[in-house]
Amino acid sequence: MKKVLVLGLLFLGVISTNAQTKEELQAQKAEKQAIADKAQGEANAIQAKIDALPGWRIGAFGTIGGSLSGFNNWYSQSAPNLNSGNIGFTFNAFANQIQDKYFWRNSLTSNLSWIKYDDRDDATDNDSFEPATDIFNISSLYGYKLSEKLAVSALAEYRTTLLENFNDPGYLDVGVGITWTPITNLLVVVHPLNYNFVFADNDAVFESSLGAKIVADYTRKIGAINFKTNLSAFQSYKSSDLSNWTWTNSFSYTLWKKIGVGFDFGLRDNKQEALNYIQTLDAADGGDENATFDSIDNKLQTYYTVGLSYSF
Repeated sequence: MKKVLVLGLLFLGVISTNAQTKEELQAQKAEKQAIADKAQGEANAIQAKIDALPGWRIGAFGTIGGSLSGFNNWYSQSAPNLNSGNIGFTFNAFANQIQDKYFWRNSLTSNLSWIKYDDRDDATDNDSFEPATDIFNISSLYGYKLSEKLAVSALAEYRTTLLENFNDPGYLDVGVGITWTPITNLLVVVHPLNYNFVFADNDAVFESSLGAKIVADYTRKIGAINFKTNLSAFQSYKSSDLSNWTWTNSFSYTLWKKIGVGFDFGLRDNKQEALNYIQTLDAADGGDENATFDSIDNKLQTYYTVGLSYSF
């Protein structure tokens, strides 16, 4: 009985000691975390001062996503002998020259992907990777500062595809107006005098016109997080059928060294592209060579990419 009592007291002592040690460790952790938070706040303040200095700011990050699948005699599906896959990547880069009296901001965004669906029992099936998402955008913005947040500016922006139908269509916006930079990482461009040059083989659908250009861009890096959102819109003075807008978003979170996870998605509205697609599509697939701007259903264009990311 005495042995049991002694063992019980020892057991309670061990529990008490462990509980006390845990509380002490938690207190030490809280103390160290407070010091780390203070140091991080000071580091962020110093980085803000560095960002405010004149000179070049250069950065880039991207996302890579993909999967491959292979099936042999998998009879539960309609194509039992199948190879399939998808590969995609996005790339975002910027080079900004910031001075006391002027700025010159340059950016590049590209999103490319390929898909494969090879039914090995179908001799006519395509066994290669085919282009899917195909986006390329490059822009250059120059501004002369009227104040700390307002500048007169000139913008040149070019958008097209790279993998298929390069420059068909291609869009080149050139215009002048005002740029507002309310905070360090955000800029809003309003150019009421802008010409939208459109390059395409189908001149009956694609047409250049004069209009207004609006761009909003926010690019930020916070610790392990890279984020970029960009809205580029053109409003034609000639006809709303010639107007278009594109909104792209890129997000990456670094998990280990420069490798992490990334997510990209985009939205686009372009009636000229929708009409050209319907006119060139086979009739058996719903195409109509006699379609007009008034007869088509201009659906919202969307894309997304999820995968591994790499920060440069």
